Amino acid sequence: MTVLDARALNRATLARQLLLDRAGVPVLDAVAHLGGMQAQEPQEPFVGLWSRLRGFEPSALSGLLTGRRVVRTHLMRRTVHLVTADDVLAWRARHDAMLRGRVLGTYRRQLEGVDLDELAAAGRAVMADGEPRSMSELARALADRWPAPEPRALGEMLVAALIPMVQLPPRGLWRTRAGVRNVPLSSWLGREIDPPAPHGSDPVGEALVRRYLAAFGPAASADLRAWCGLAGLPAAVAAVREELVAFRDERGRELLDLPDAPRPGPDSPAPVRFLPAFDNAILGYHDRSRIIDDAHRGLSVAGARVVLVDGRVSATWNVEAGTVTVTPLRRLSRADRTGVAEEGRALASFLSDRDSDRVRIAASTG
Repeated sequence: MTVLDARALNRATLARQLLLDRAGVPVLDAVAHLGGMQAQEPQEPFVGLWSRLRGFEPSALSGLLTGRRVVRTHLMRRTVHLVTADDVLAWRARHDAMLRGRVLGTYRRQLEGVDLDELAAAGRAVMADGEPRSMSELARALADRWPAPEPRALGEMLVAALIPMVQLPPRGLWRTRAGVRNVPLSSWLGREIDPPAPHGSDPVGEALVRRYLAAFGPAASADLRAWCGLAGLPAAVAAVREELVAFRDERGRELLDLPDAPRPGPDSPAPVRFLPAFDNAILGYHDRSRIIDDAHRGLSVAGARVVLVDGRVSATWNVEAGTVTVTPLRRLSRADRTGVAEEGRALASFLSDRDSDRVRIAASTG
């Protein structure tokens, strides 16, 4: 079985994530290819798409949100994701048990004794009037009936798990600050969520395996679960296994992949790329060593924005007074600093609507 070293896996990831070469595809197709985009910070997906697509215009993503072709919703790992309307309708029921379980993992003691089916029915009855509500407003509407749990526990269970919801625009639109207002997914899209598959079959799980490998492969089963948070996928992997090819990494783990997916050579040049906070190019793996050193792994869950140099996390970045400020995590060569500065200027111009191209790179550390 062919062994793929960390550099080969890195180049495969960059290619699948549209980070090796910017893609000339529509925004909707990019969001679908990526299997959704982590979006708990509303403005971050715009940077993620800018780094992946040629000629990306923020209005294109805003238009998809207002046009109800892309939605903001709790899905993979119980985090807010940007997902296409078609995907969320197909996938949501498969995520129900995971979403309930993850909320209970946080609020089990507070929700002890609460009949979740009864709570879901009561929540749907409140939302049936079509009025958008915040999580706290929905919880307060049911507090008389369930006075013991804190409103946060009720609200999280209702909005993140029991009732498939959408966060309405203007939340998530370009350069727009807006609170979270929720409406049921089916009412916003005008279509019902696909029902769960009959017992013993898992067509959604099988589709998720293929979609994950297209955007993240080659990868192990543990990586797949880290991306979506779902249990019960080994059976789905087994069902599609004959369609796949297998490799091993340097630790001996089996990695699966689609046979015709791109796997560029390890010496393929990788341009500097700026990633937003919580980007799935990093979070979408259990073993993230293909793209980030273990010493810096904590950055991936702390909301740090990072810079890829030669395909690996090598710096963090932020915006201060219109200037993109880069803080290296290792010593950068002169050529590296030149590449970071060039891409940083382009990012500053994008973020400022071409009003500024200022970039500052702090001194490299050893």
